[in-house]
Amino acid sequence: MTRSLTIGKVTISDESDCYIIAEIGHNHQGSIDKAKSLFQTAKDCGADAVKLQKRDNRALYTRAMYEKPYDNENSFGPTYGAHREALEFGTAEYGELQQFASQLGLAFFATAFDIPSADFLQRLDVPAYKIASGDLRNLPLLRHVARFQQPVLLSTGGGTLDDVRRAHDLIMSLNPRLCLLQCTATYPTEPPELNLRVISTFRETFPEACIGLSDHYNGIAMSVAAYVLGARLIEKHFTLNHTWKGTDHALSLEPVGFKKMVRDLRRIREALGDGVKRVYPSEEGALVKMGKTLVAGCDLPAGHTLGLSDIAIKSPGGGLPPTEIDRILGRRLRTALRADEQIQLAHLDGA
Repeated sequence: MTRSLTIGKVTISDESDCYIIAEIGHNHQGSIDKAKSLFQTAKDCGADAVKLQKRDNRALYTRAMYEKPYDNENSFGPTYGAHREALEFGTAEYGELQQFASQLGLAFFATAFDIPSADFLQRLDVPAYKIASGDLRNLPLLRHVARFQQPVLLSTGGGTLDDVRRAHDLIMSLNPRLCLLQCTATYPTEPPELNLRVISTFRETFPEACIGLSDHYNGIAMSVAAYVLGARLIEKHFTLNHTWKGTDHALSLEPVGFKKMVRDLRRIREALGDGVKRVYPSEEGALVKMGKTLVAGCDLPAGHTLGLSDIAIKSPGGGLPPTEIDRILGRRLRTALRADEQIQLAHLDGA
């Protein structure tokens, strides 16, 4: 069965390039101008999509959590609720950013952290919905979003295979447009906990679902490894400056790193090839230079019967290759040969 997923105008499949999402989250710091700068730079780096995070903070958090003091270097308000509200965009901002992303040719969507936020995004007619790892077990939210009949990108951090299977079965029973993202909900994630082989497990266990990686590694190498293992969608946190205020900036890629990641992901599909071993014309010069030819190991007279000690194997190539040595051993020379002269079949009796 061929697995595929279409987001907007782009179809993702095993044969396609990697679909790359620049995860902006709240790295815009509540500024629409910074958000637009992030969008523009993500486009310049080669991203396919940009993604924000949408929360209905009053509905999402308990009163105690909303009103909890939040006094630290990354805070945008005196309480956690005030902090979150300062970073939250509303209808006007989302509409303006949606139009801007469209002008850039970027897909634009967001993570829905609750049902009111999912409904907010549906009213915007976004082309996909992201579900965060914390909602892998939130069956009401999964069911609600699946019914929109748009692609669902589900992060699986902090879950077991049974958790993923339950979520997969629920969503697929309502909507076959699903991408499962291997994810470790640690920010940043160290290599021993990335467990990229889960990508292979997901591909084997869920043959109808697109598979991807929500990559929290502080670097670019793991996304390329994920593509080789079969991930066809990569979500990567993106910022313009590591030193900006906010908890996500330190683990996000800056433009130089993001552009290199995109470059490598675009190259890797071609580099993997078709699995057929062949000789390329571009190799010919190197193969002649490094290759080996059967030559006379010393001056040899006409009529001499070739033994192993009479034959040397030397570069460059281009003459009789060493694979033919058994064919010429024991044969008599028709003509004399000088040391290092190539041995040719025409020099031999009976050849």
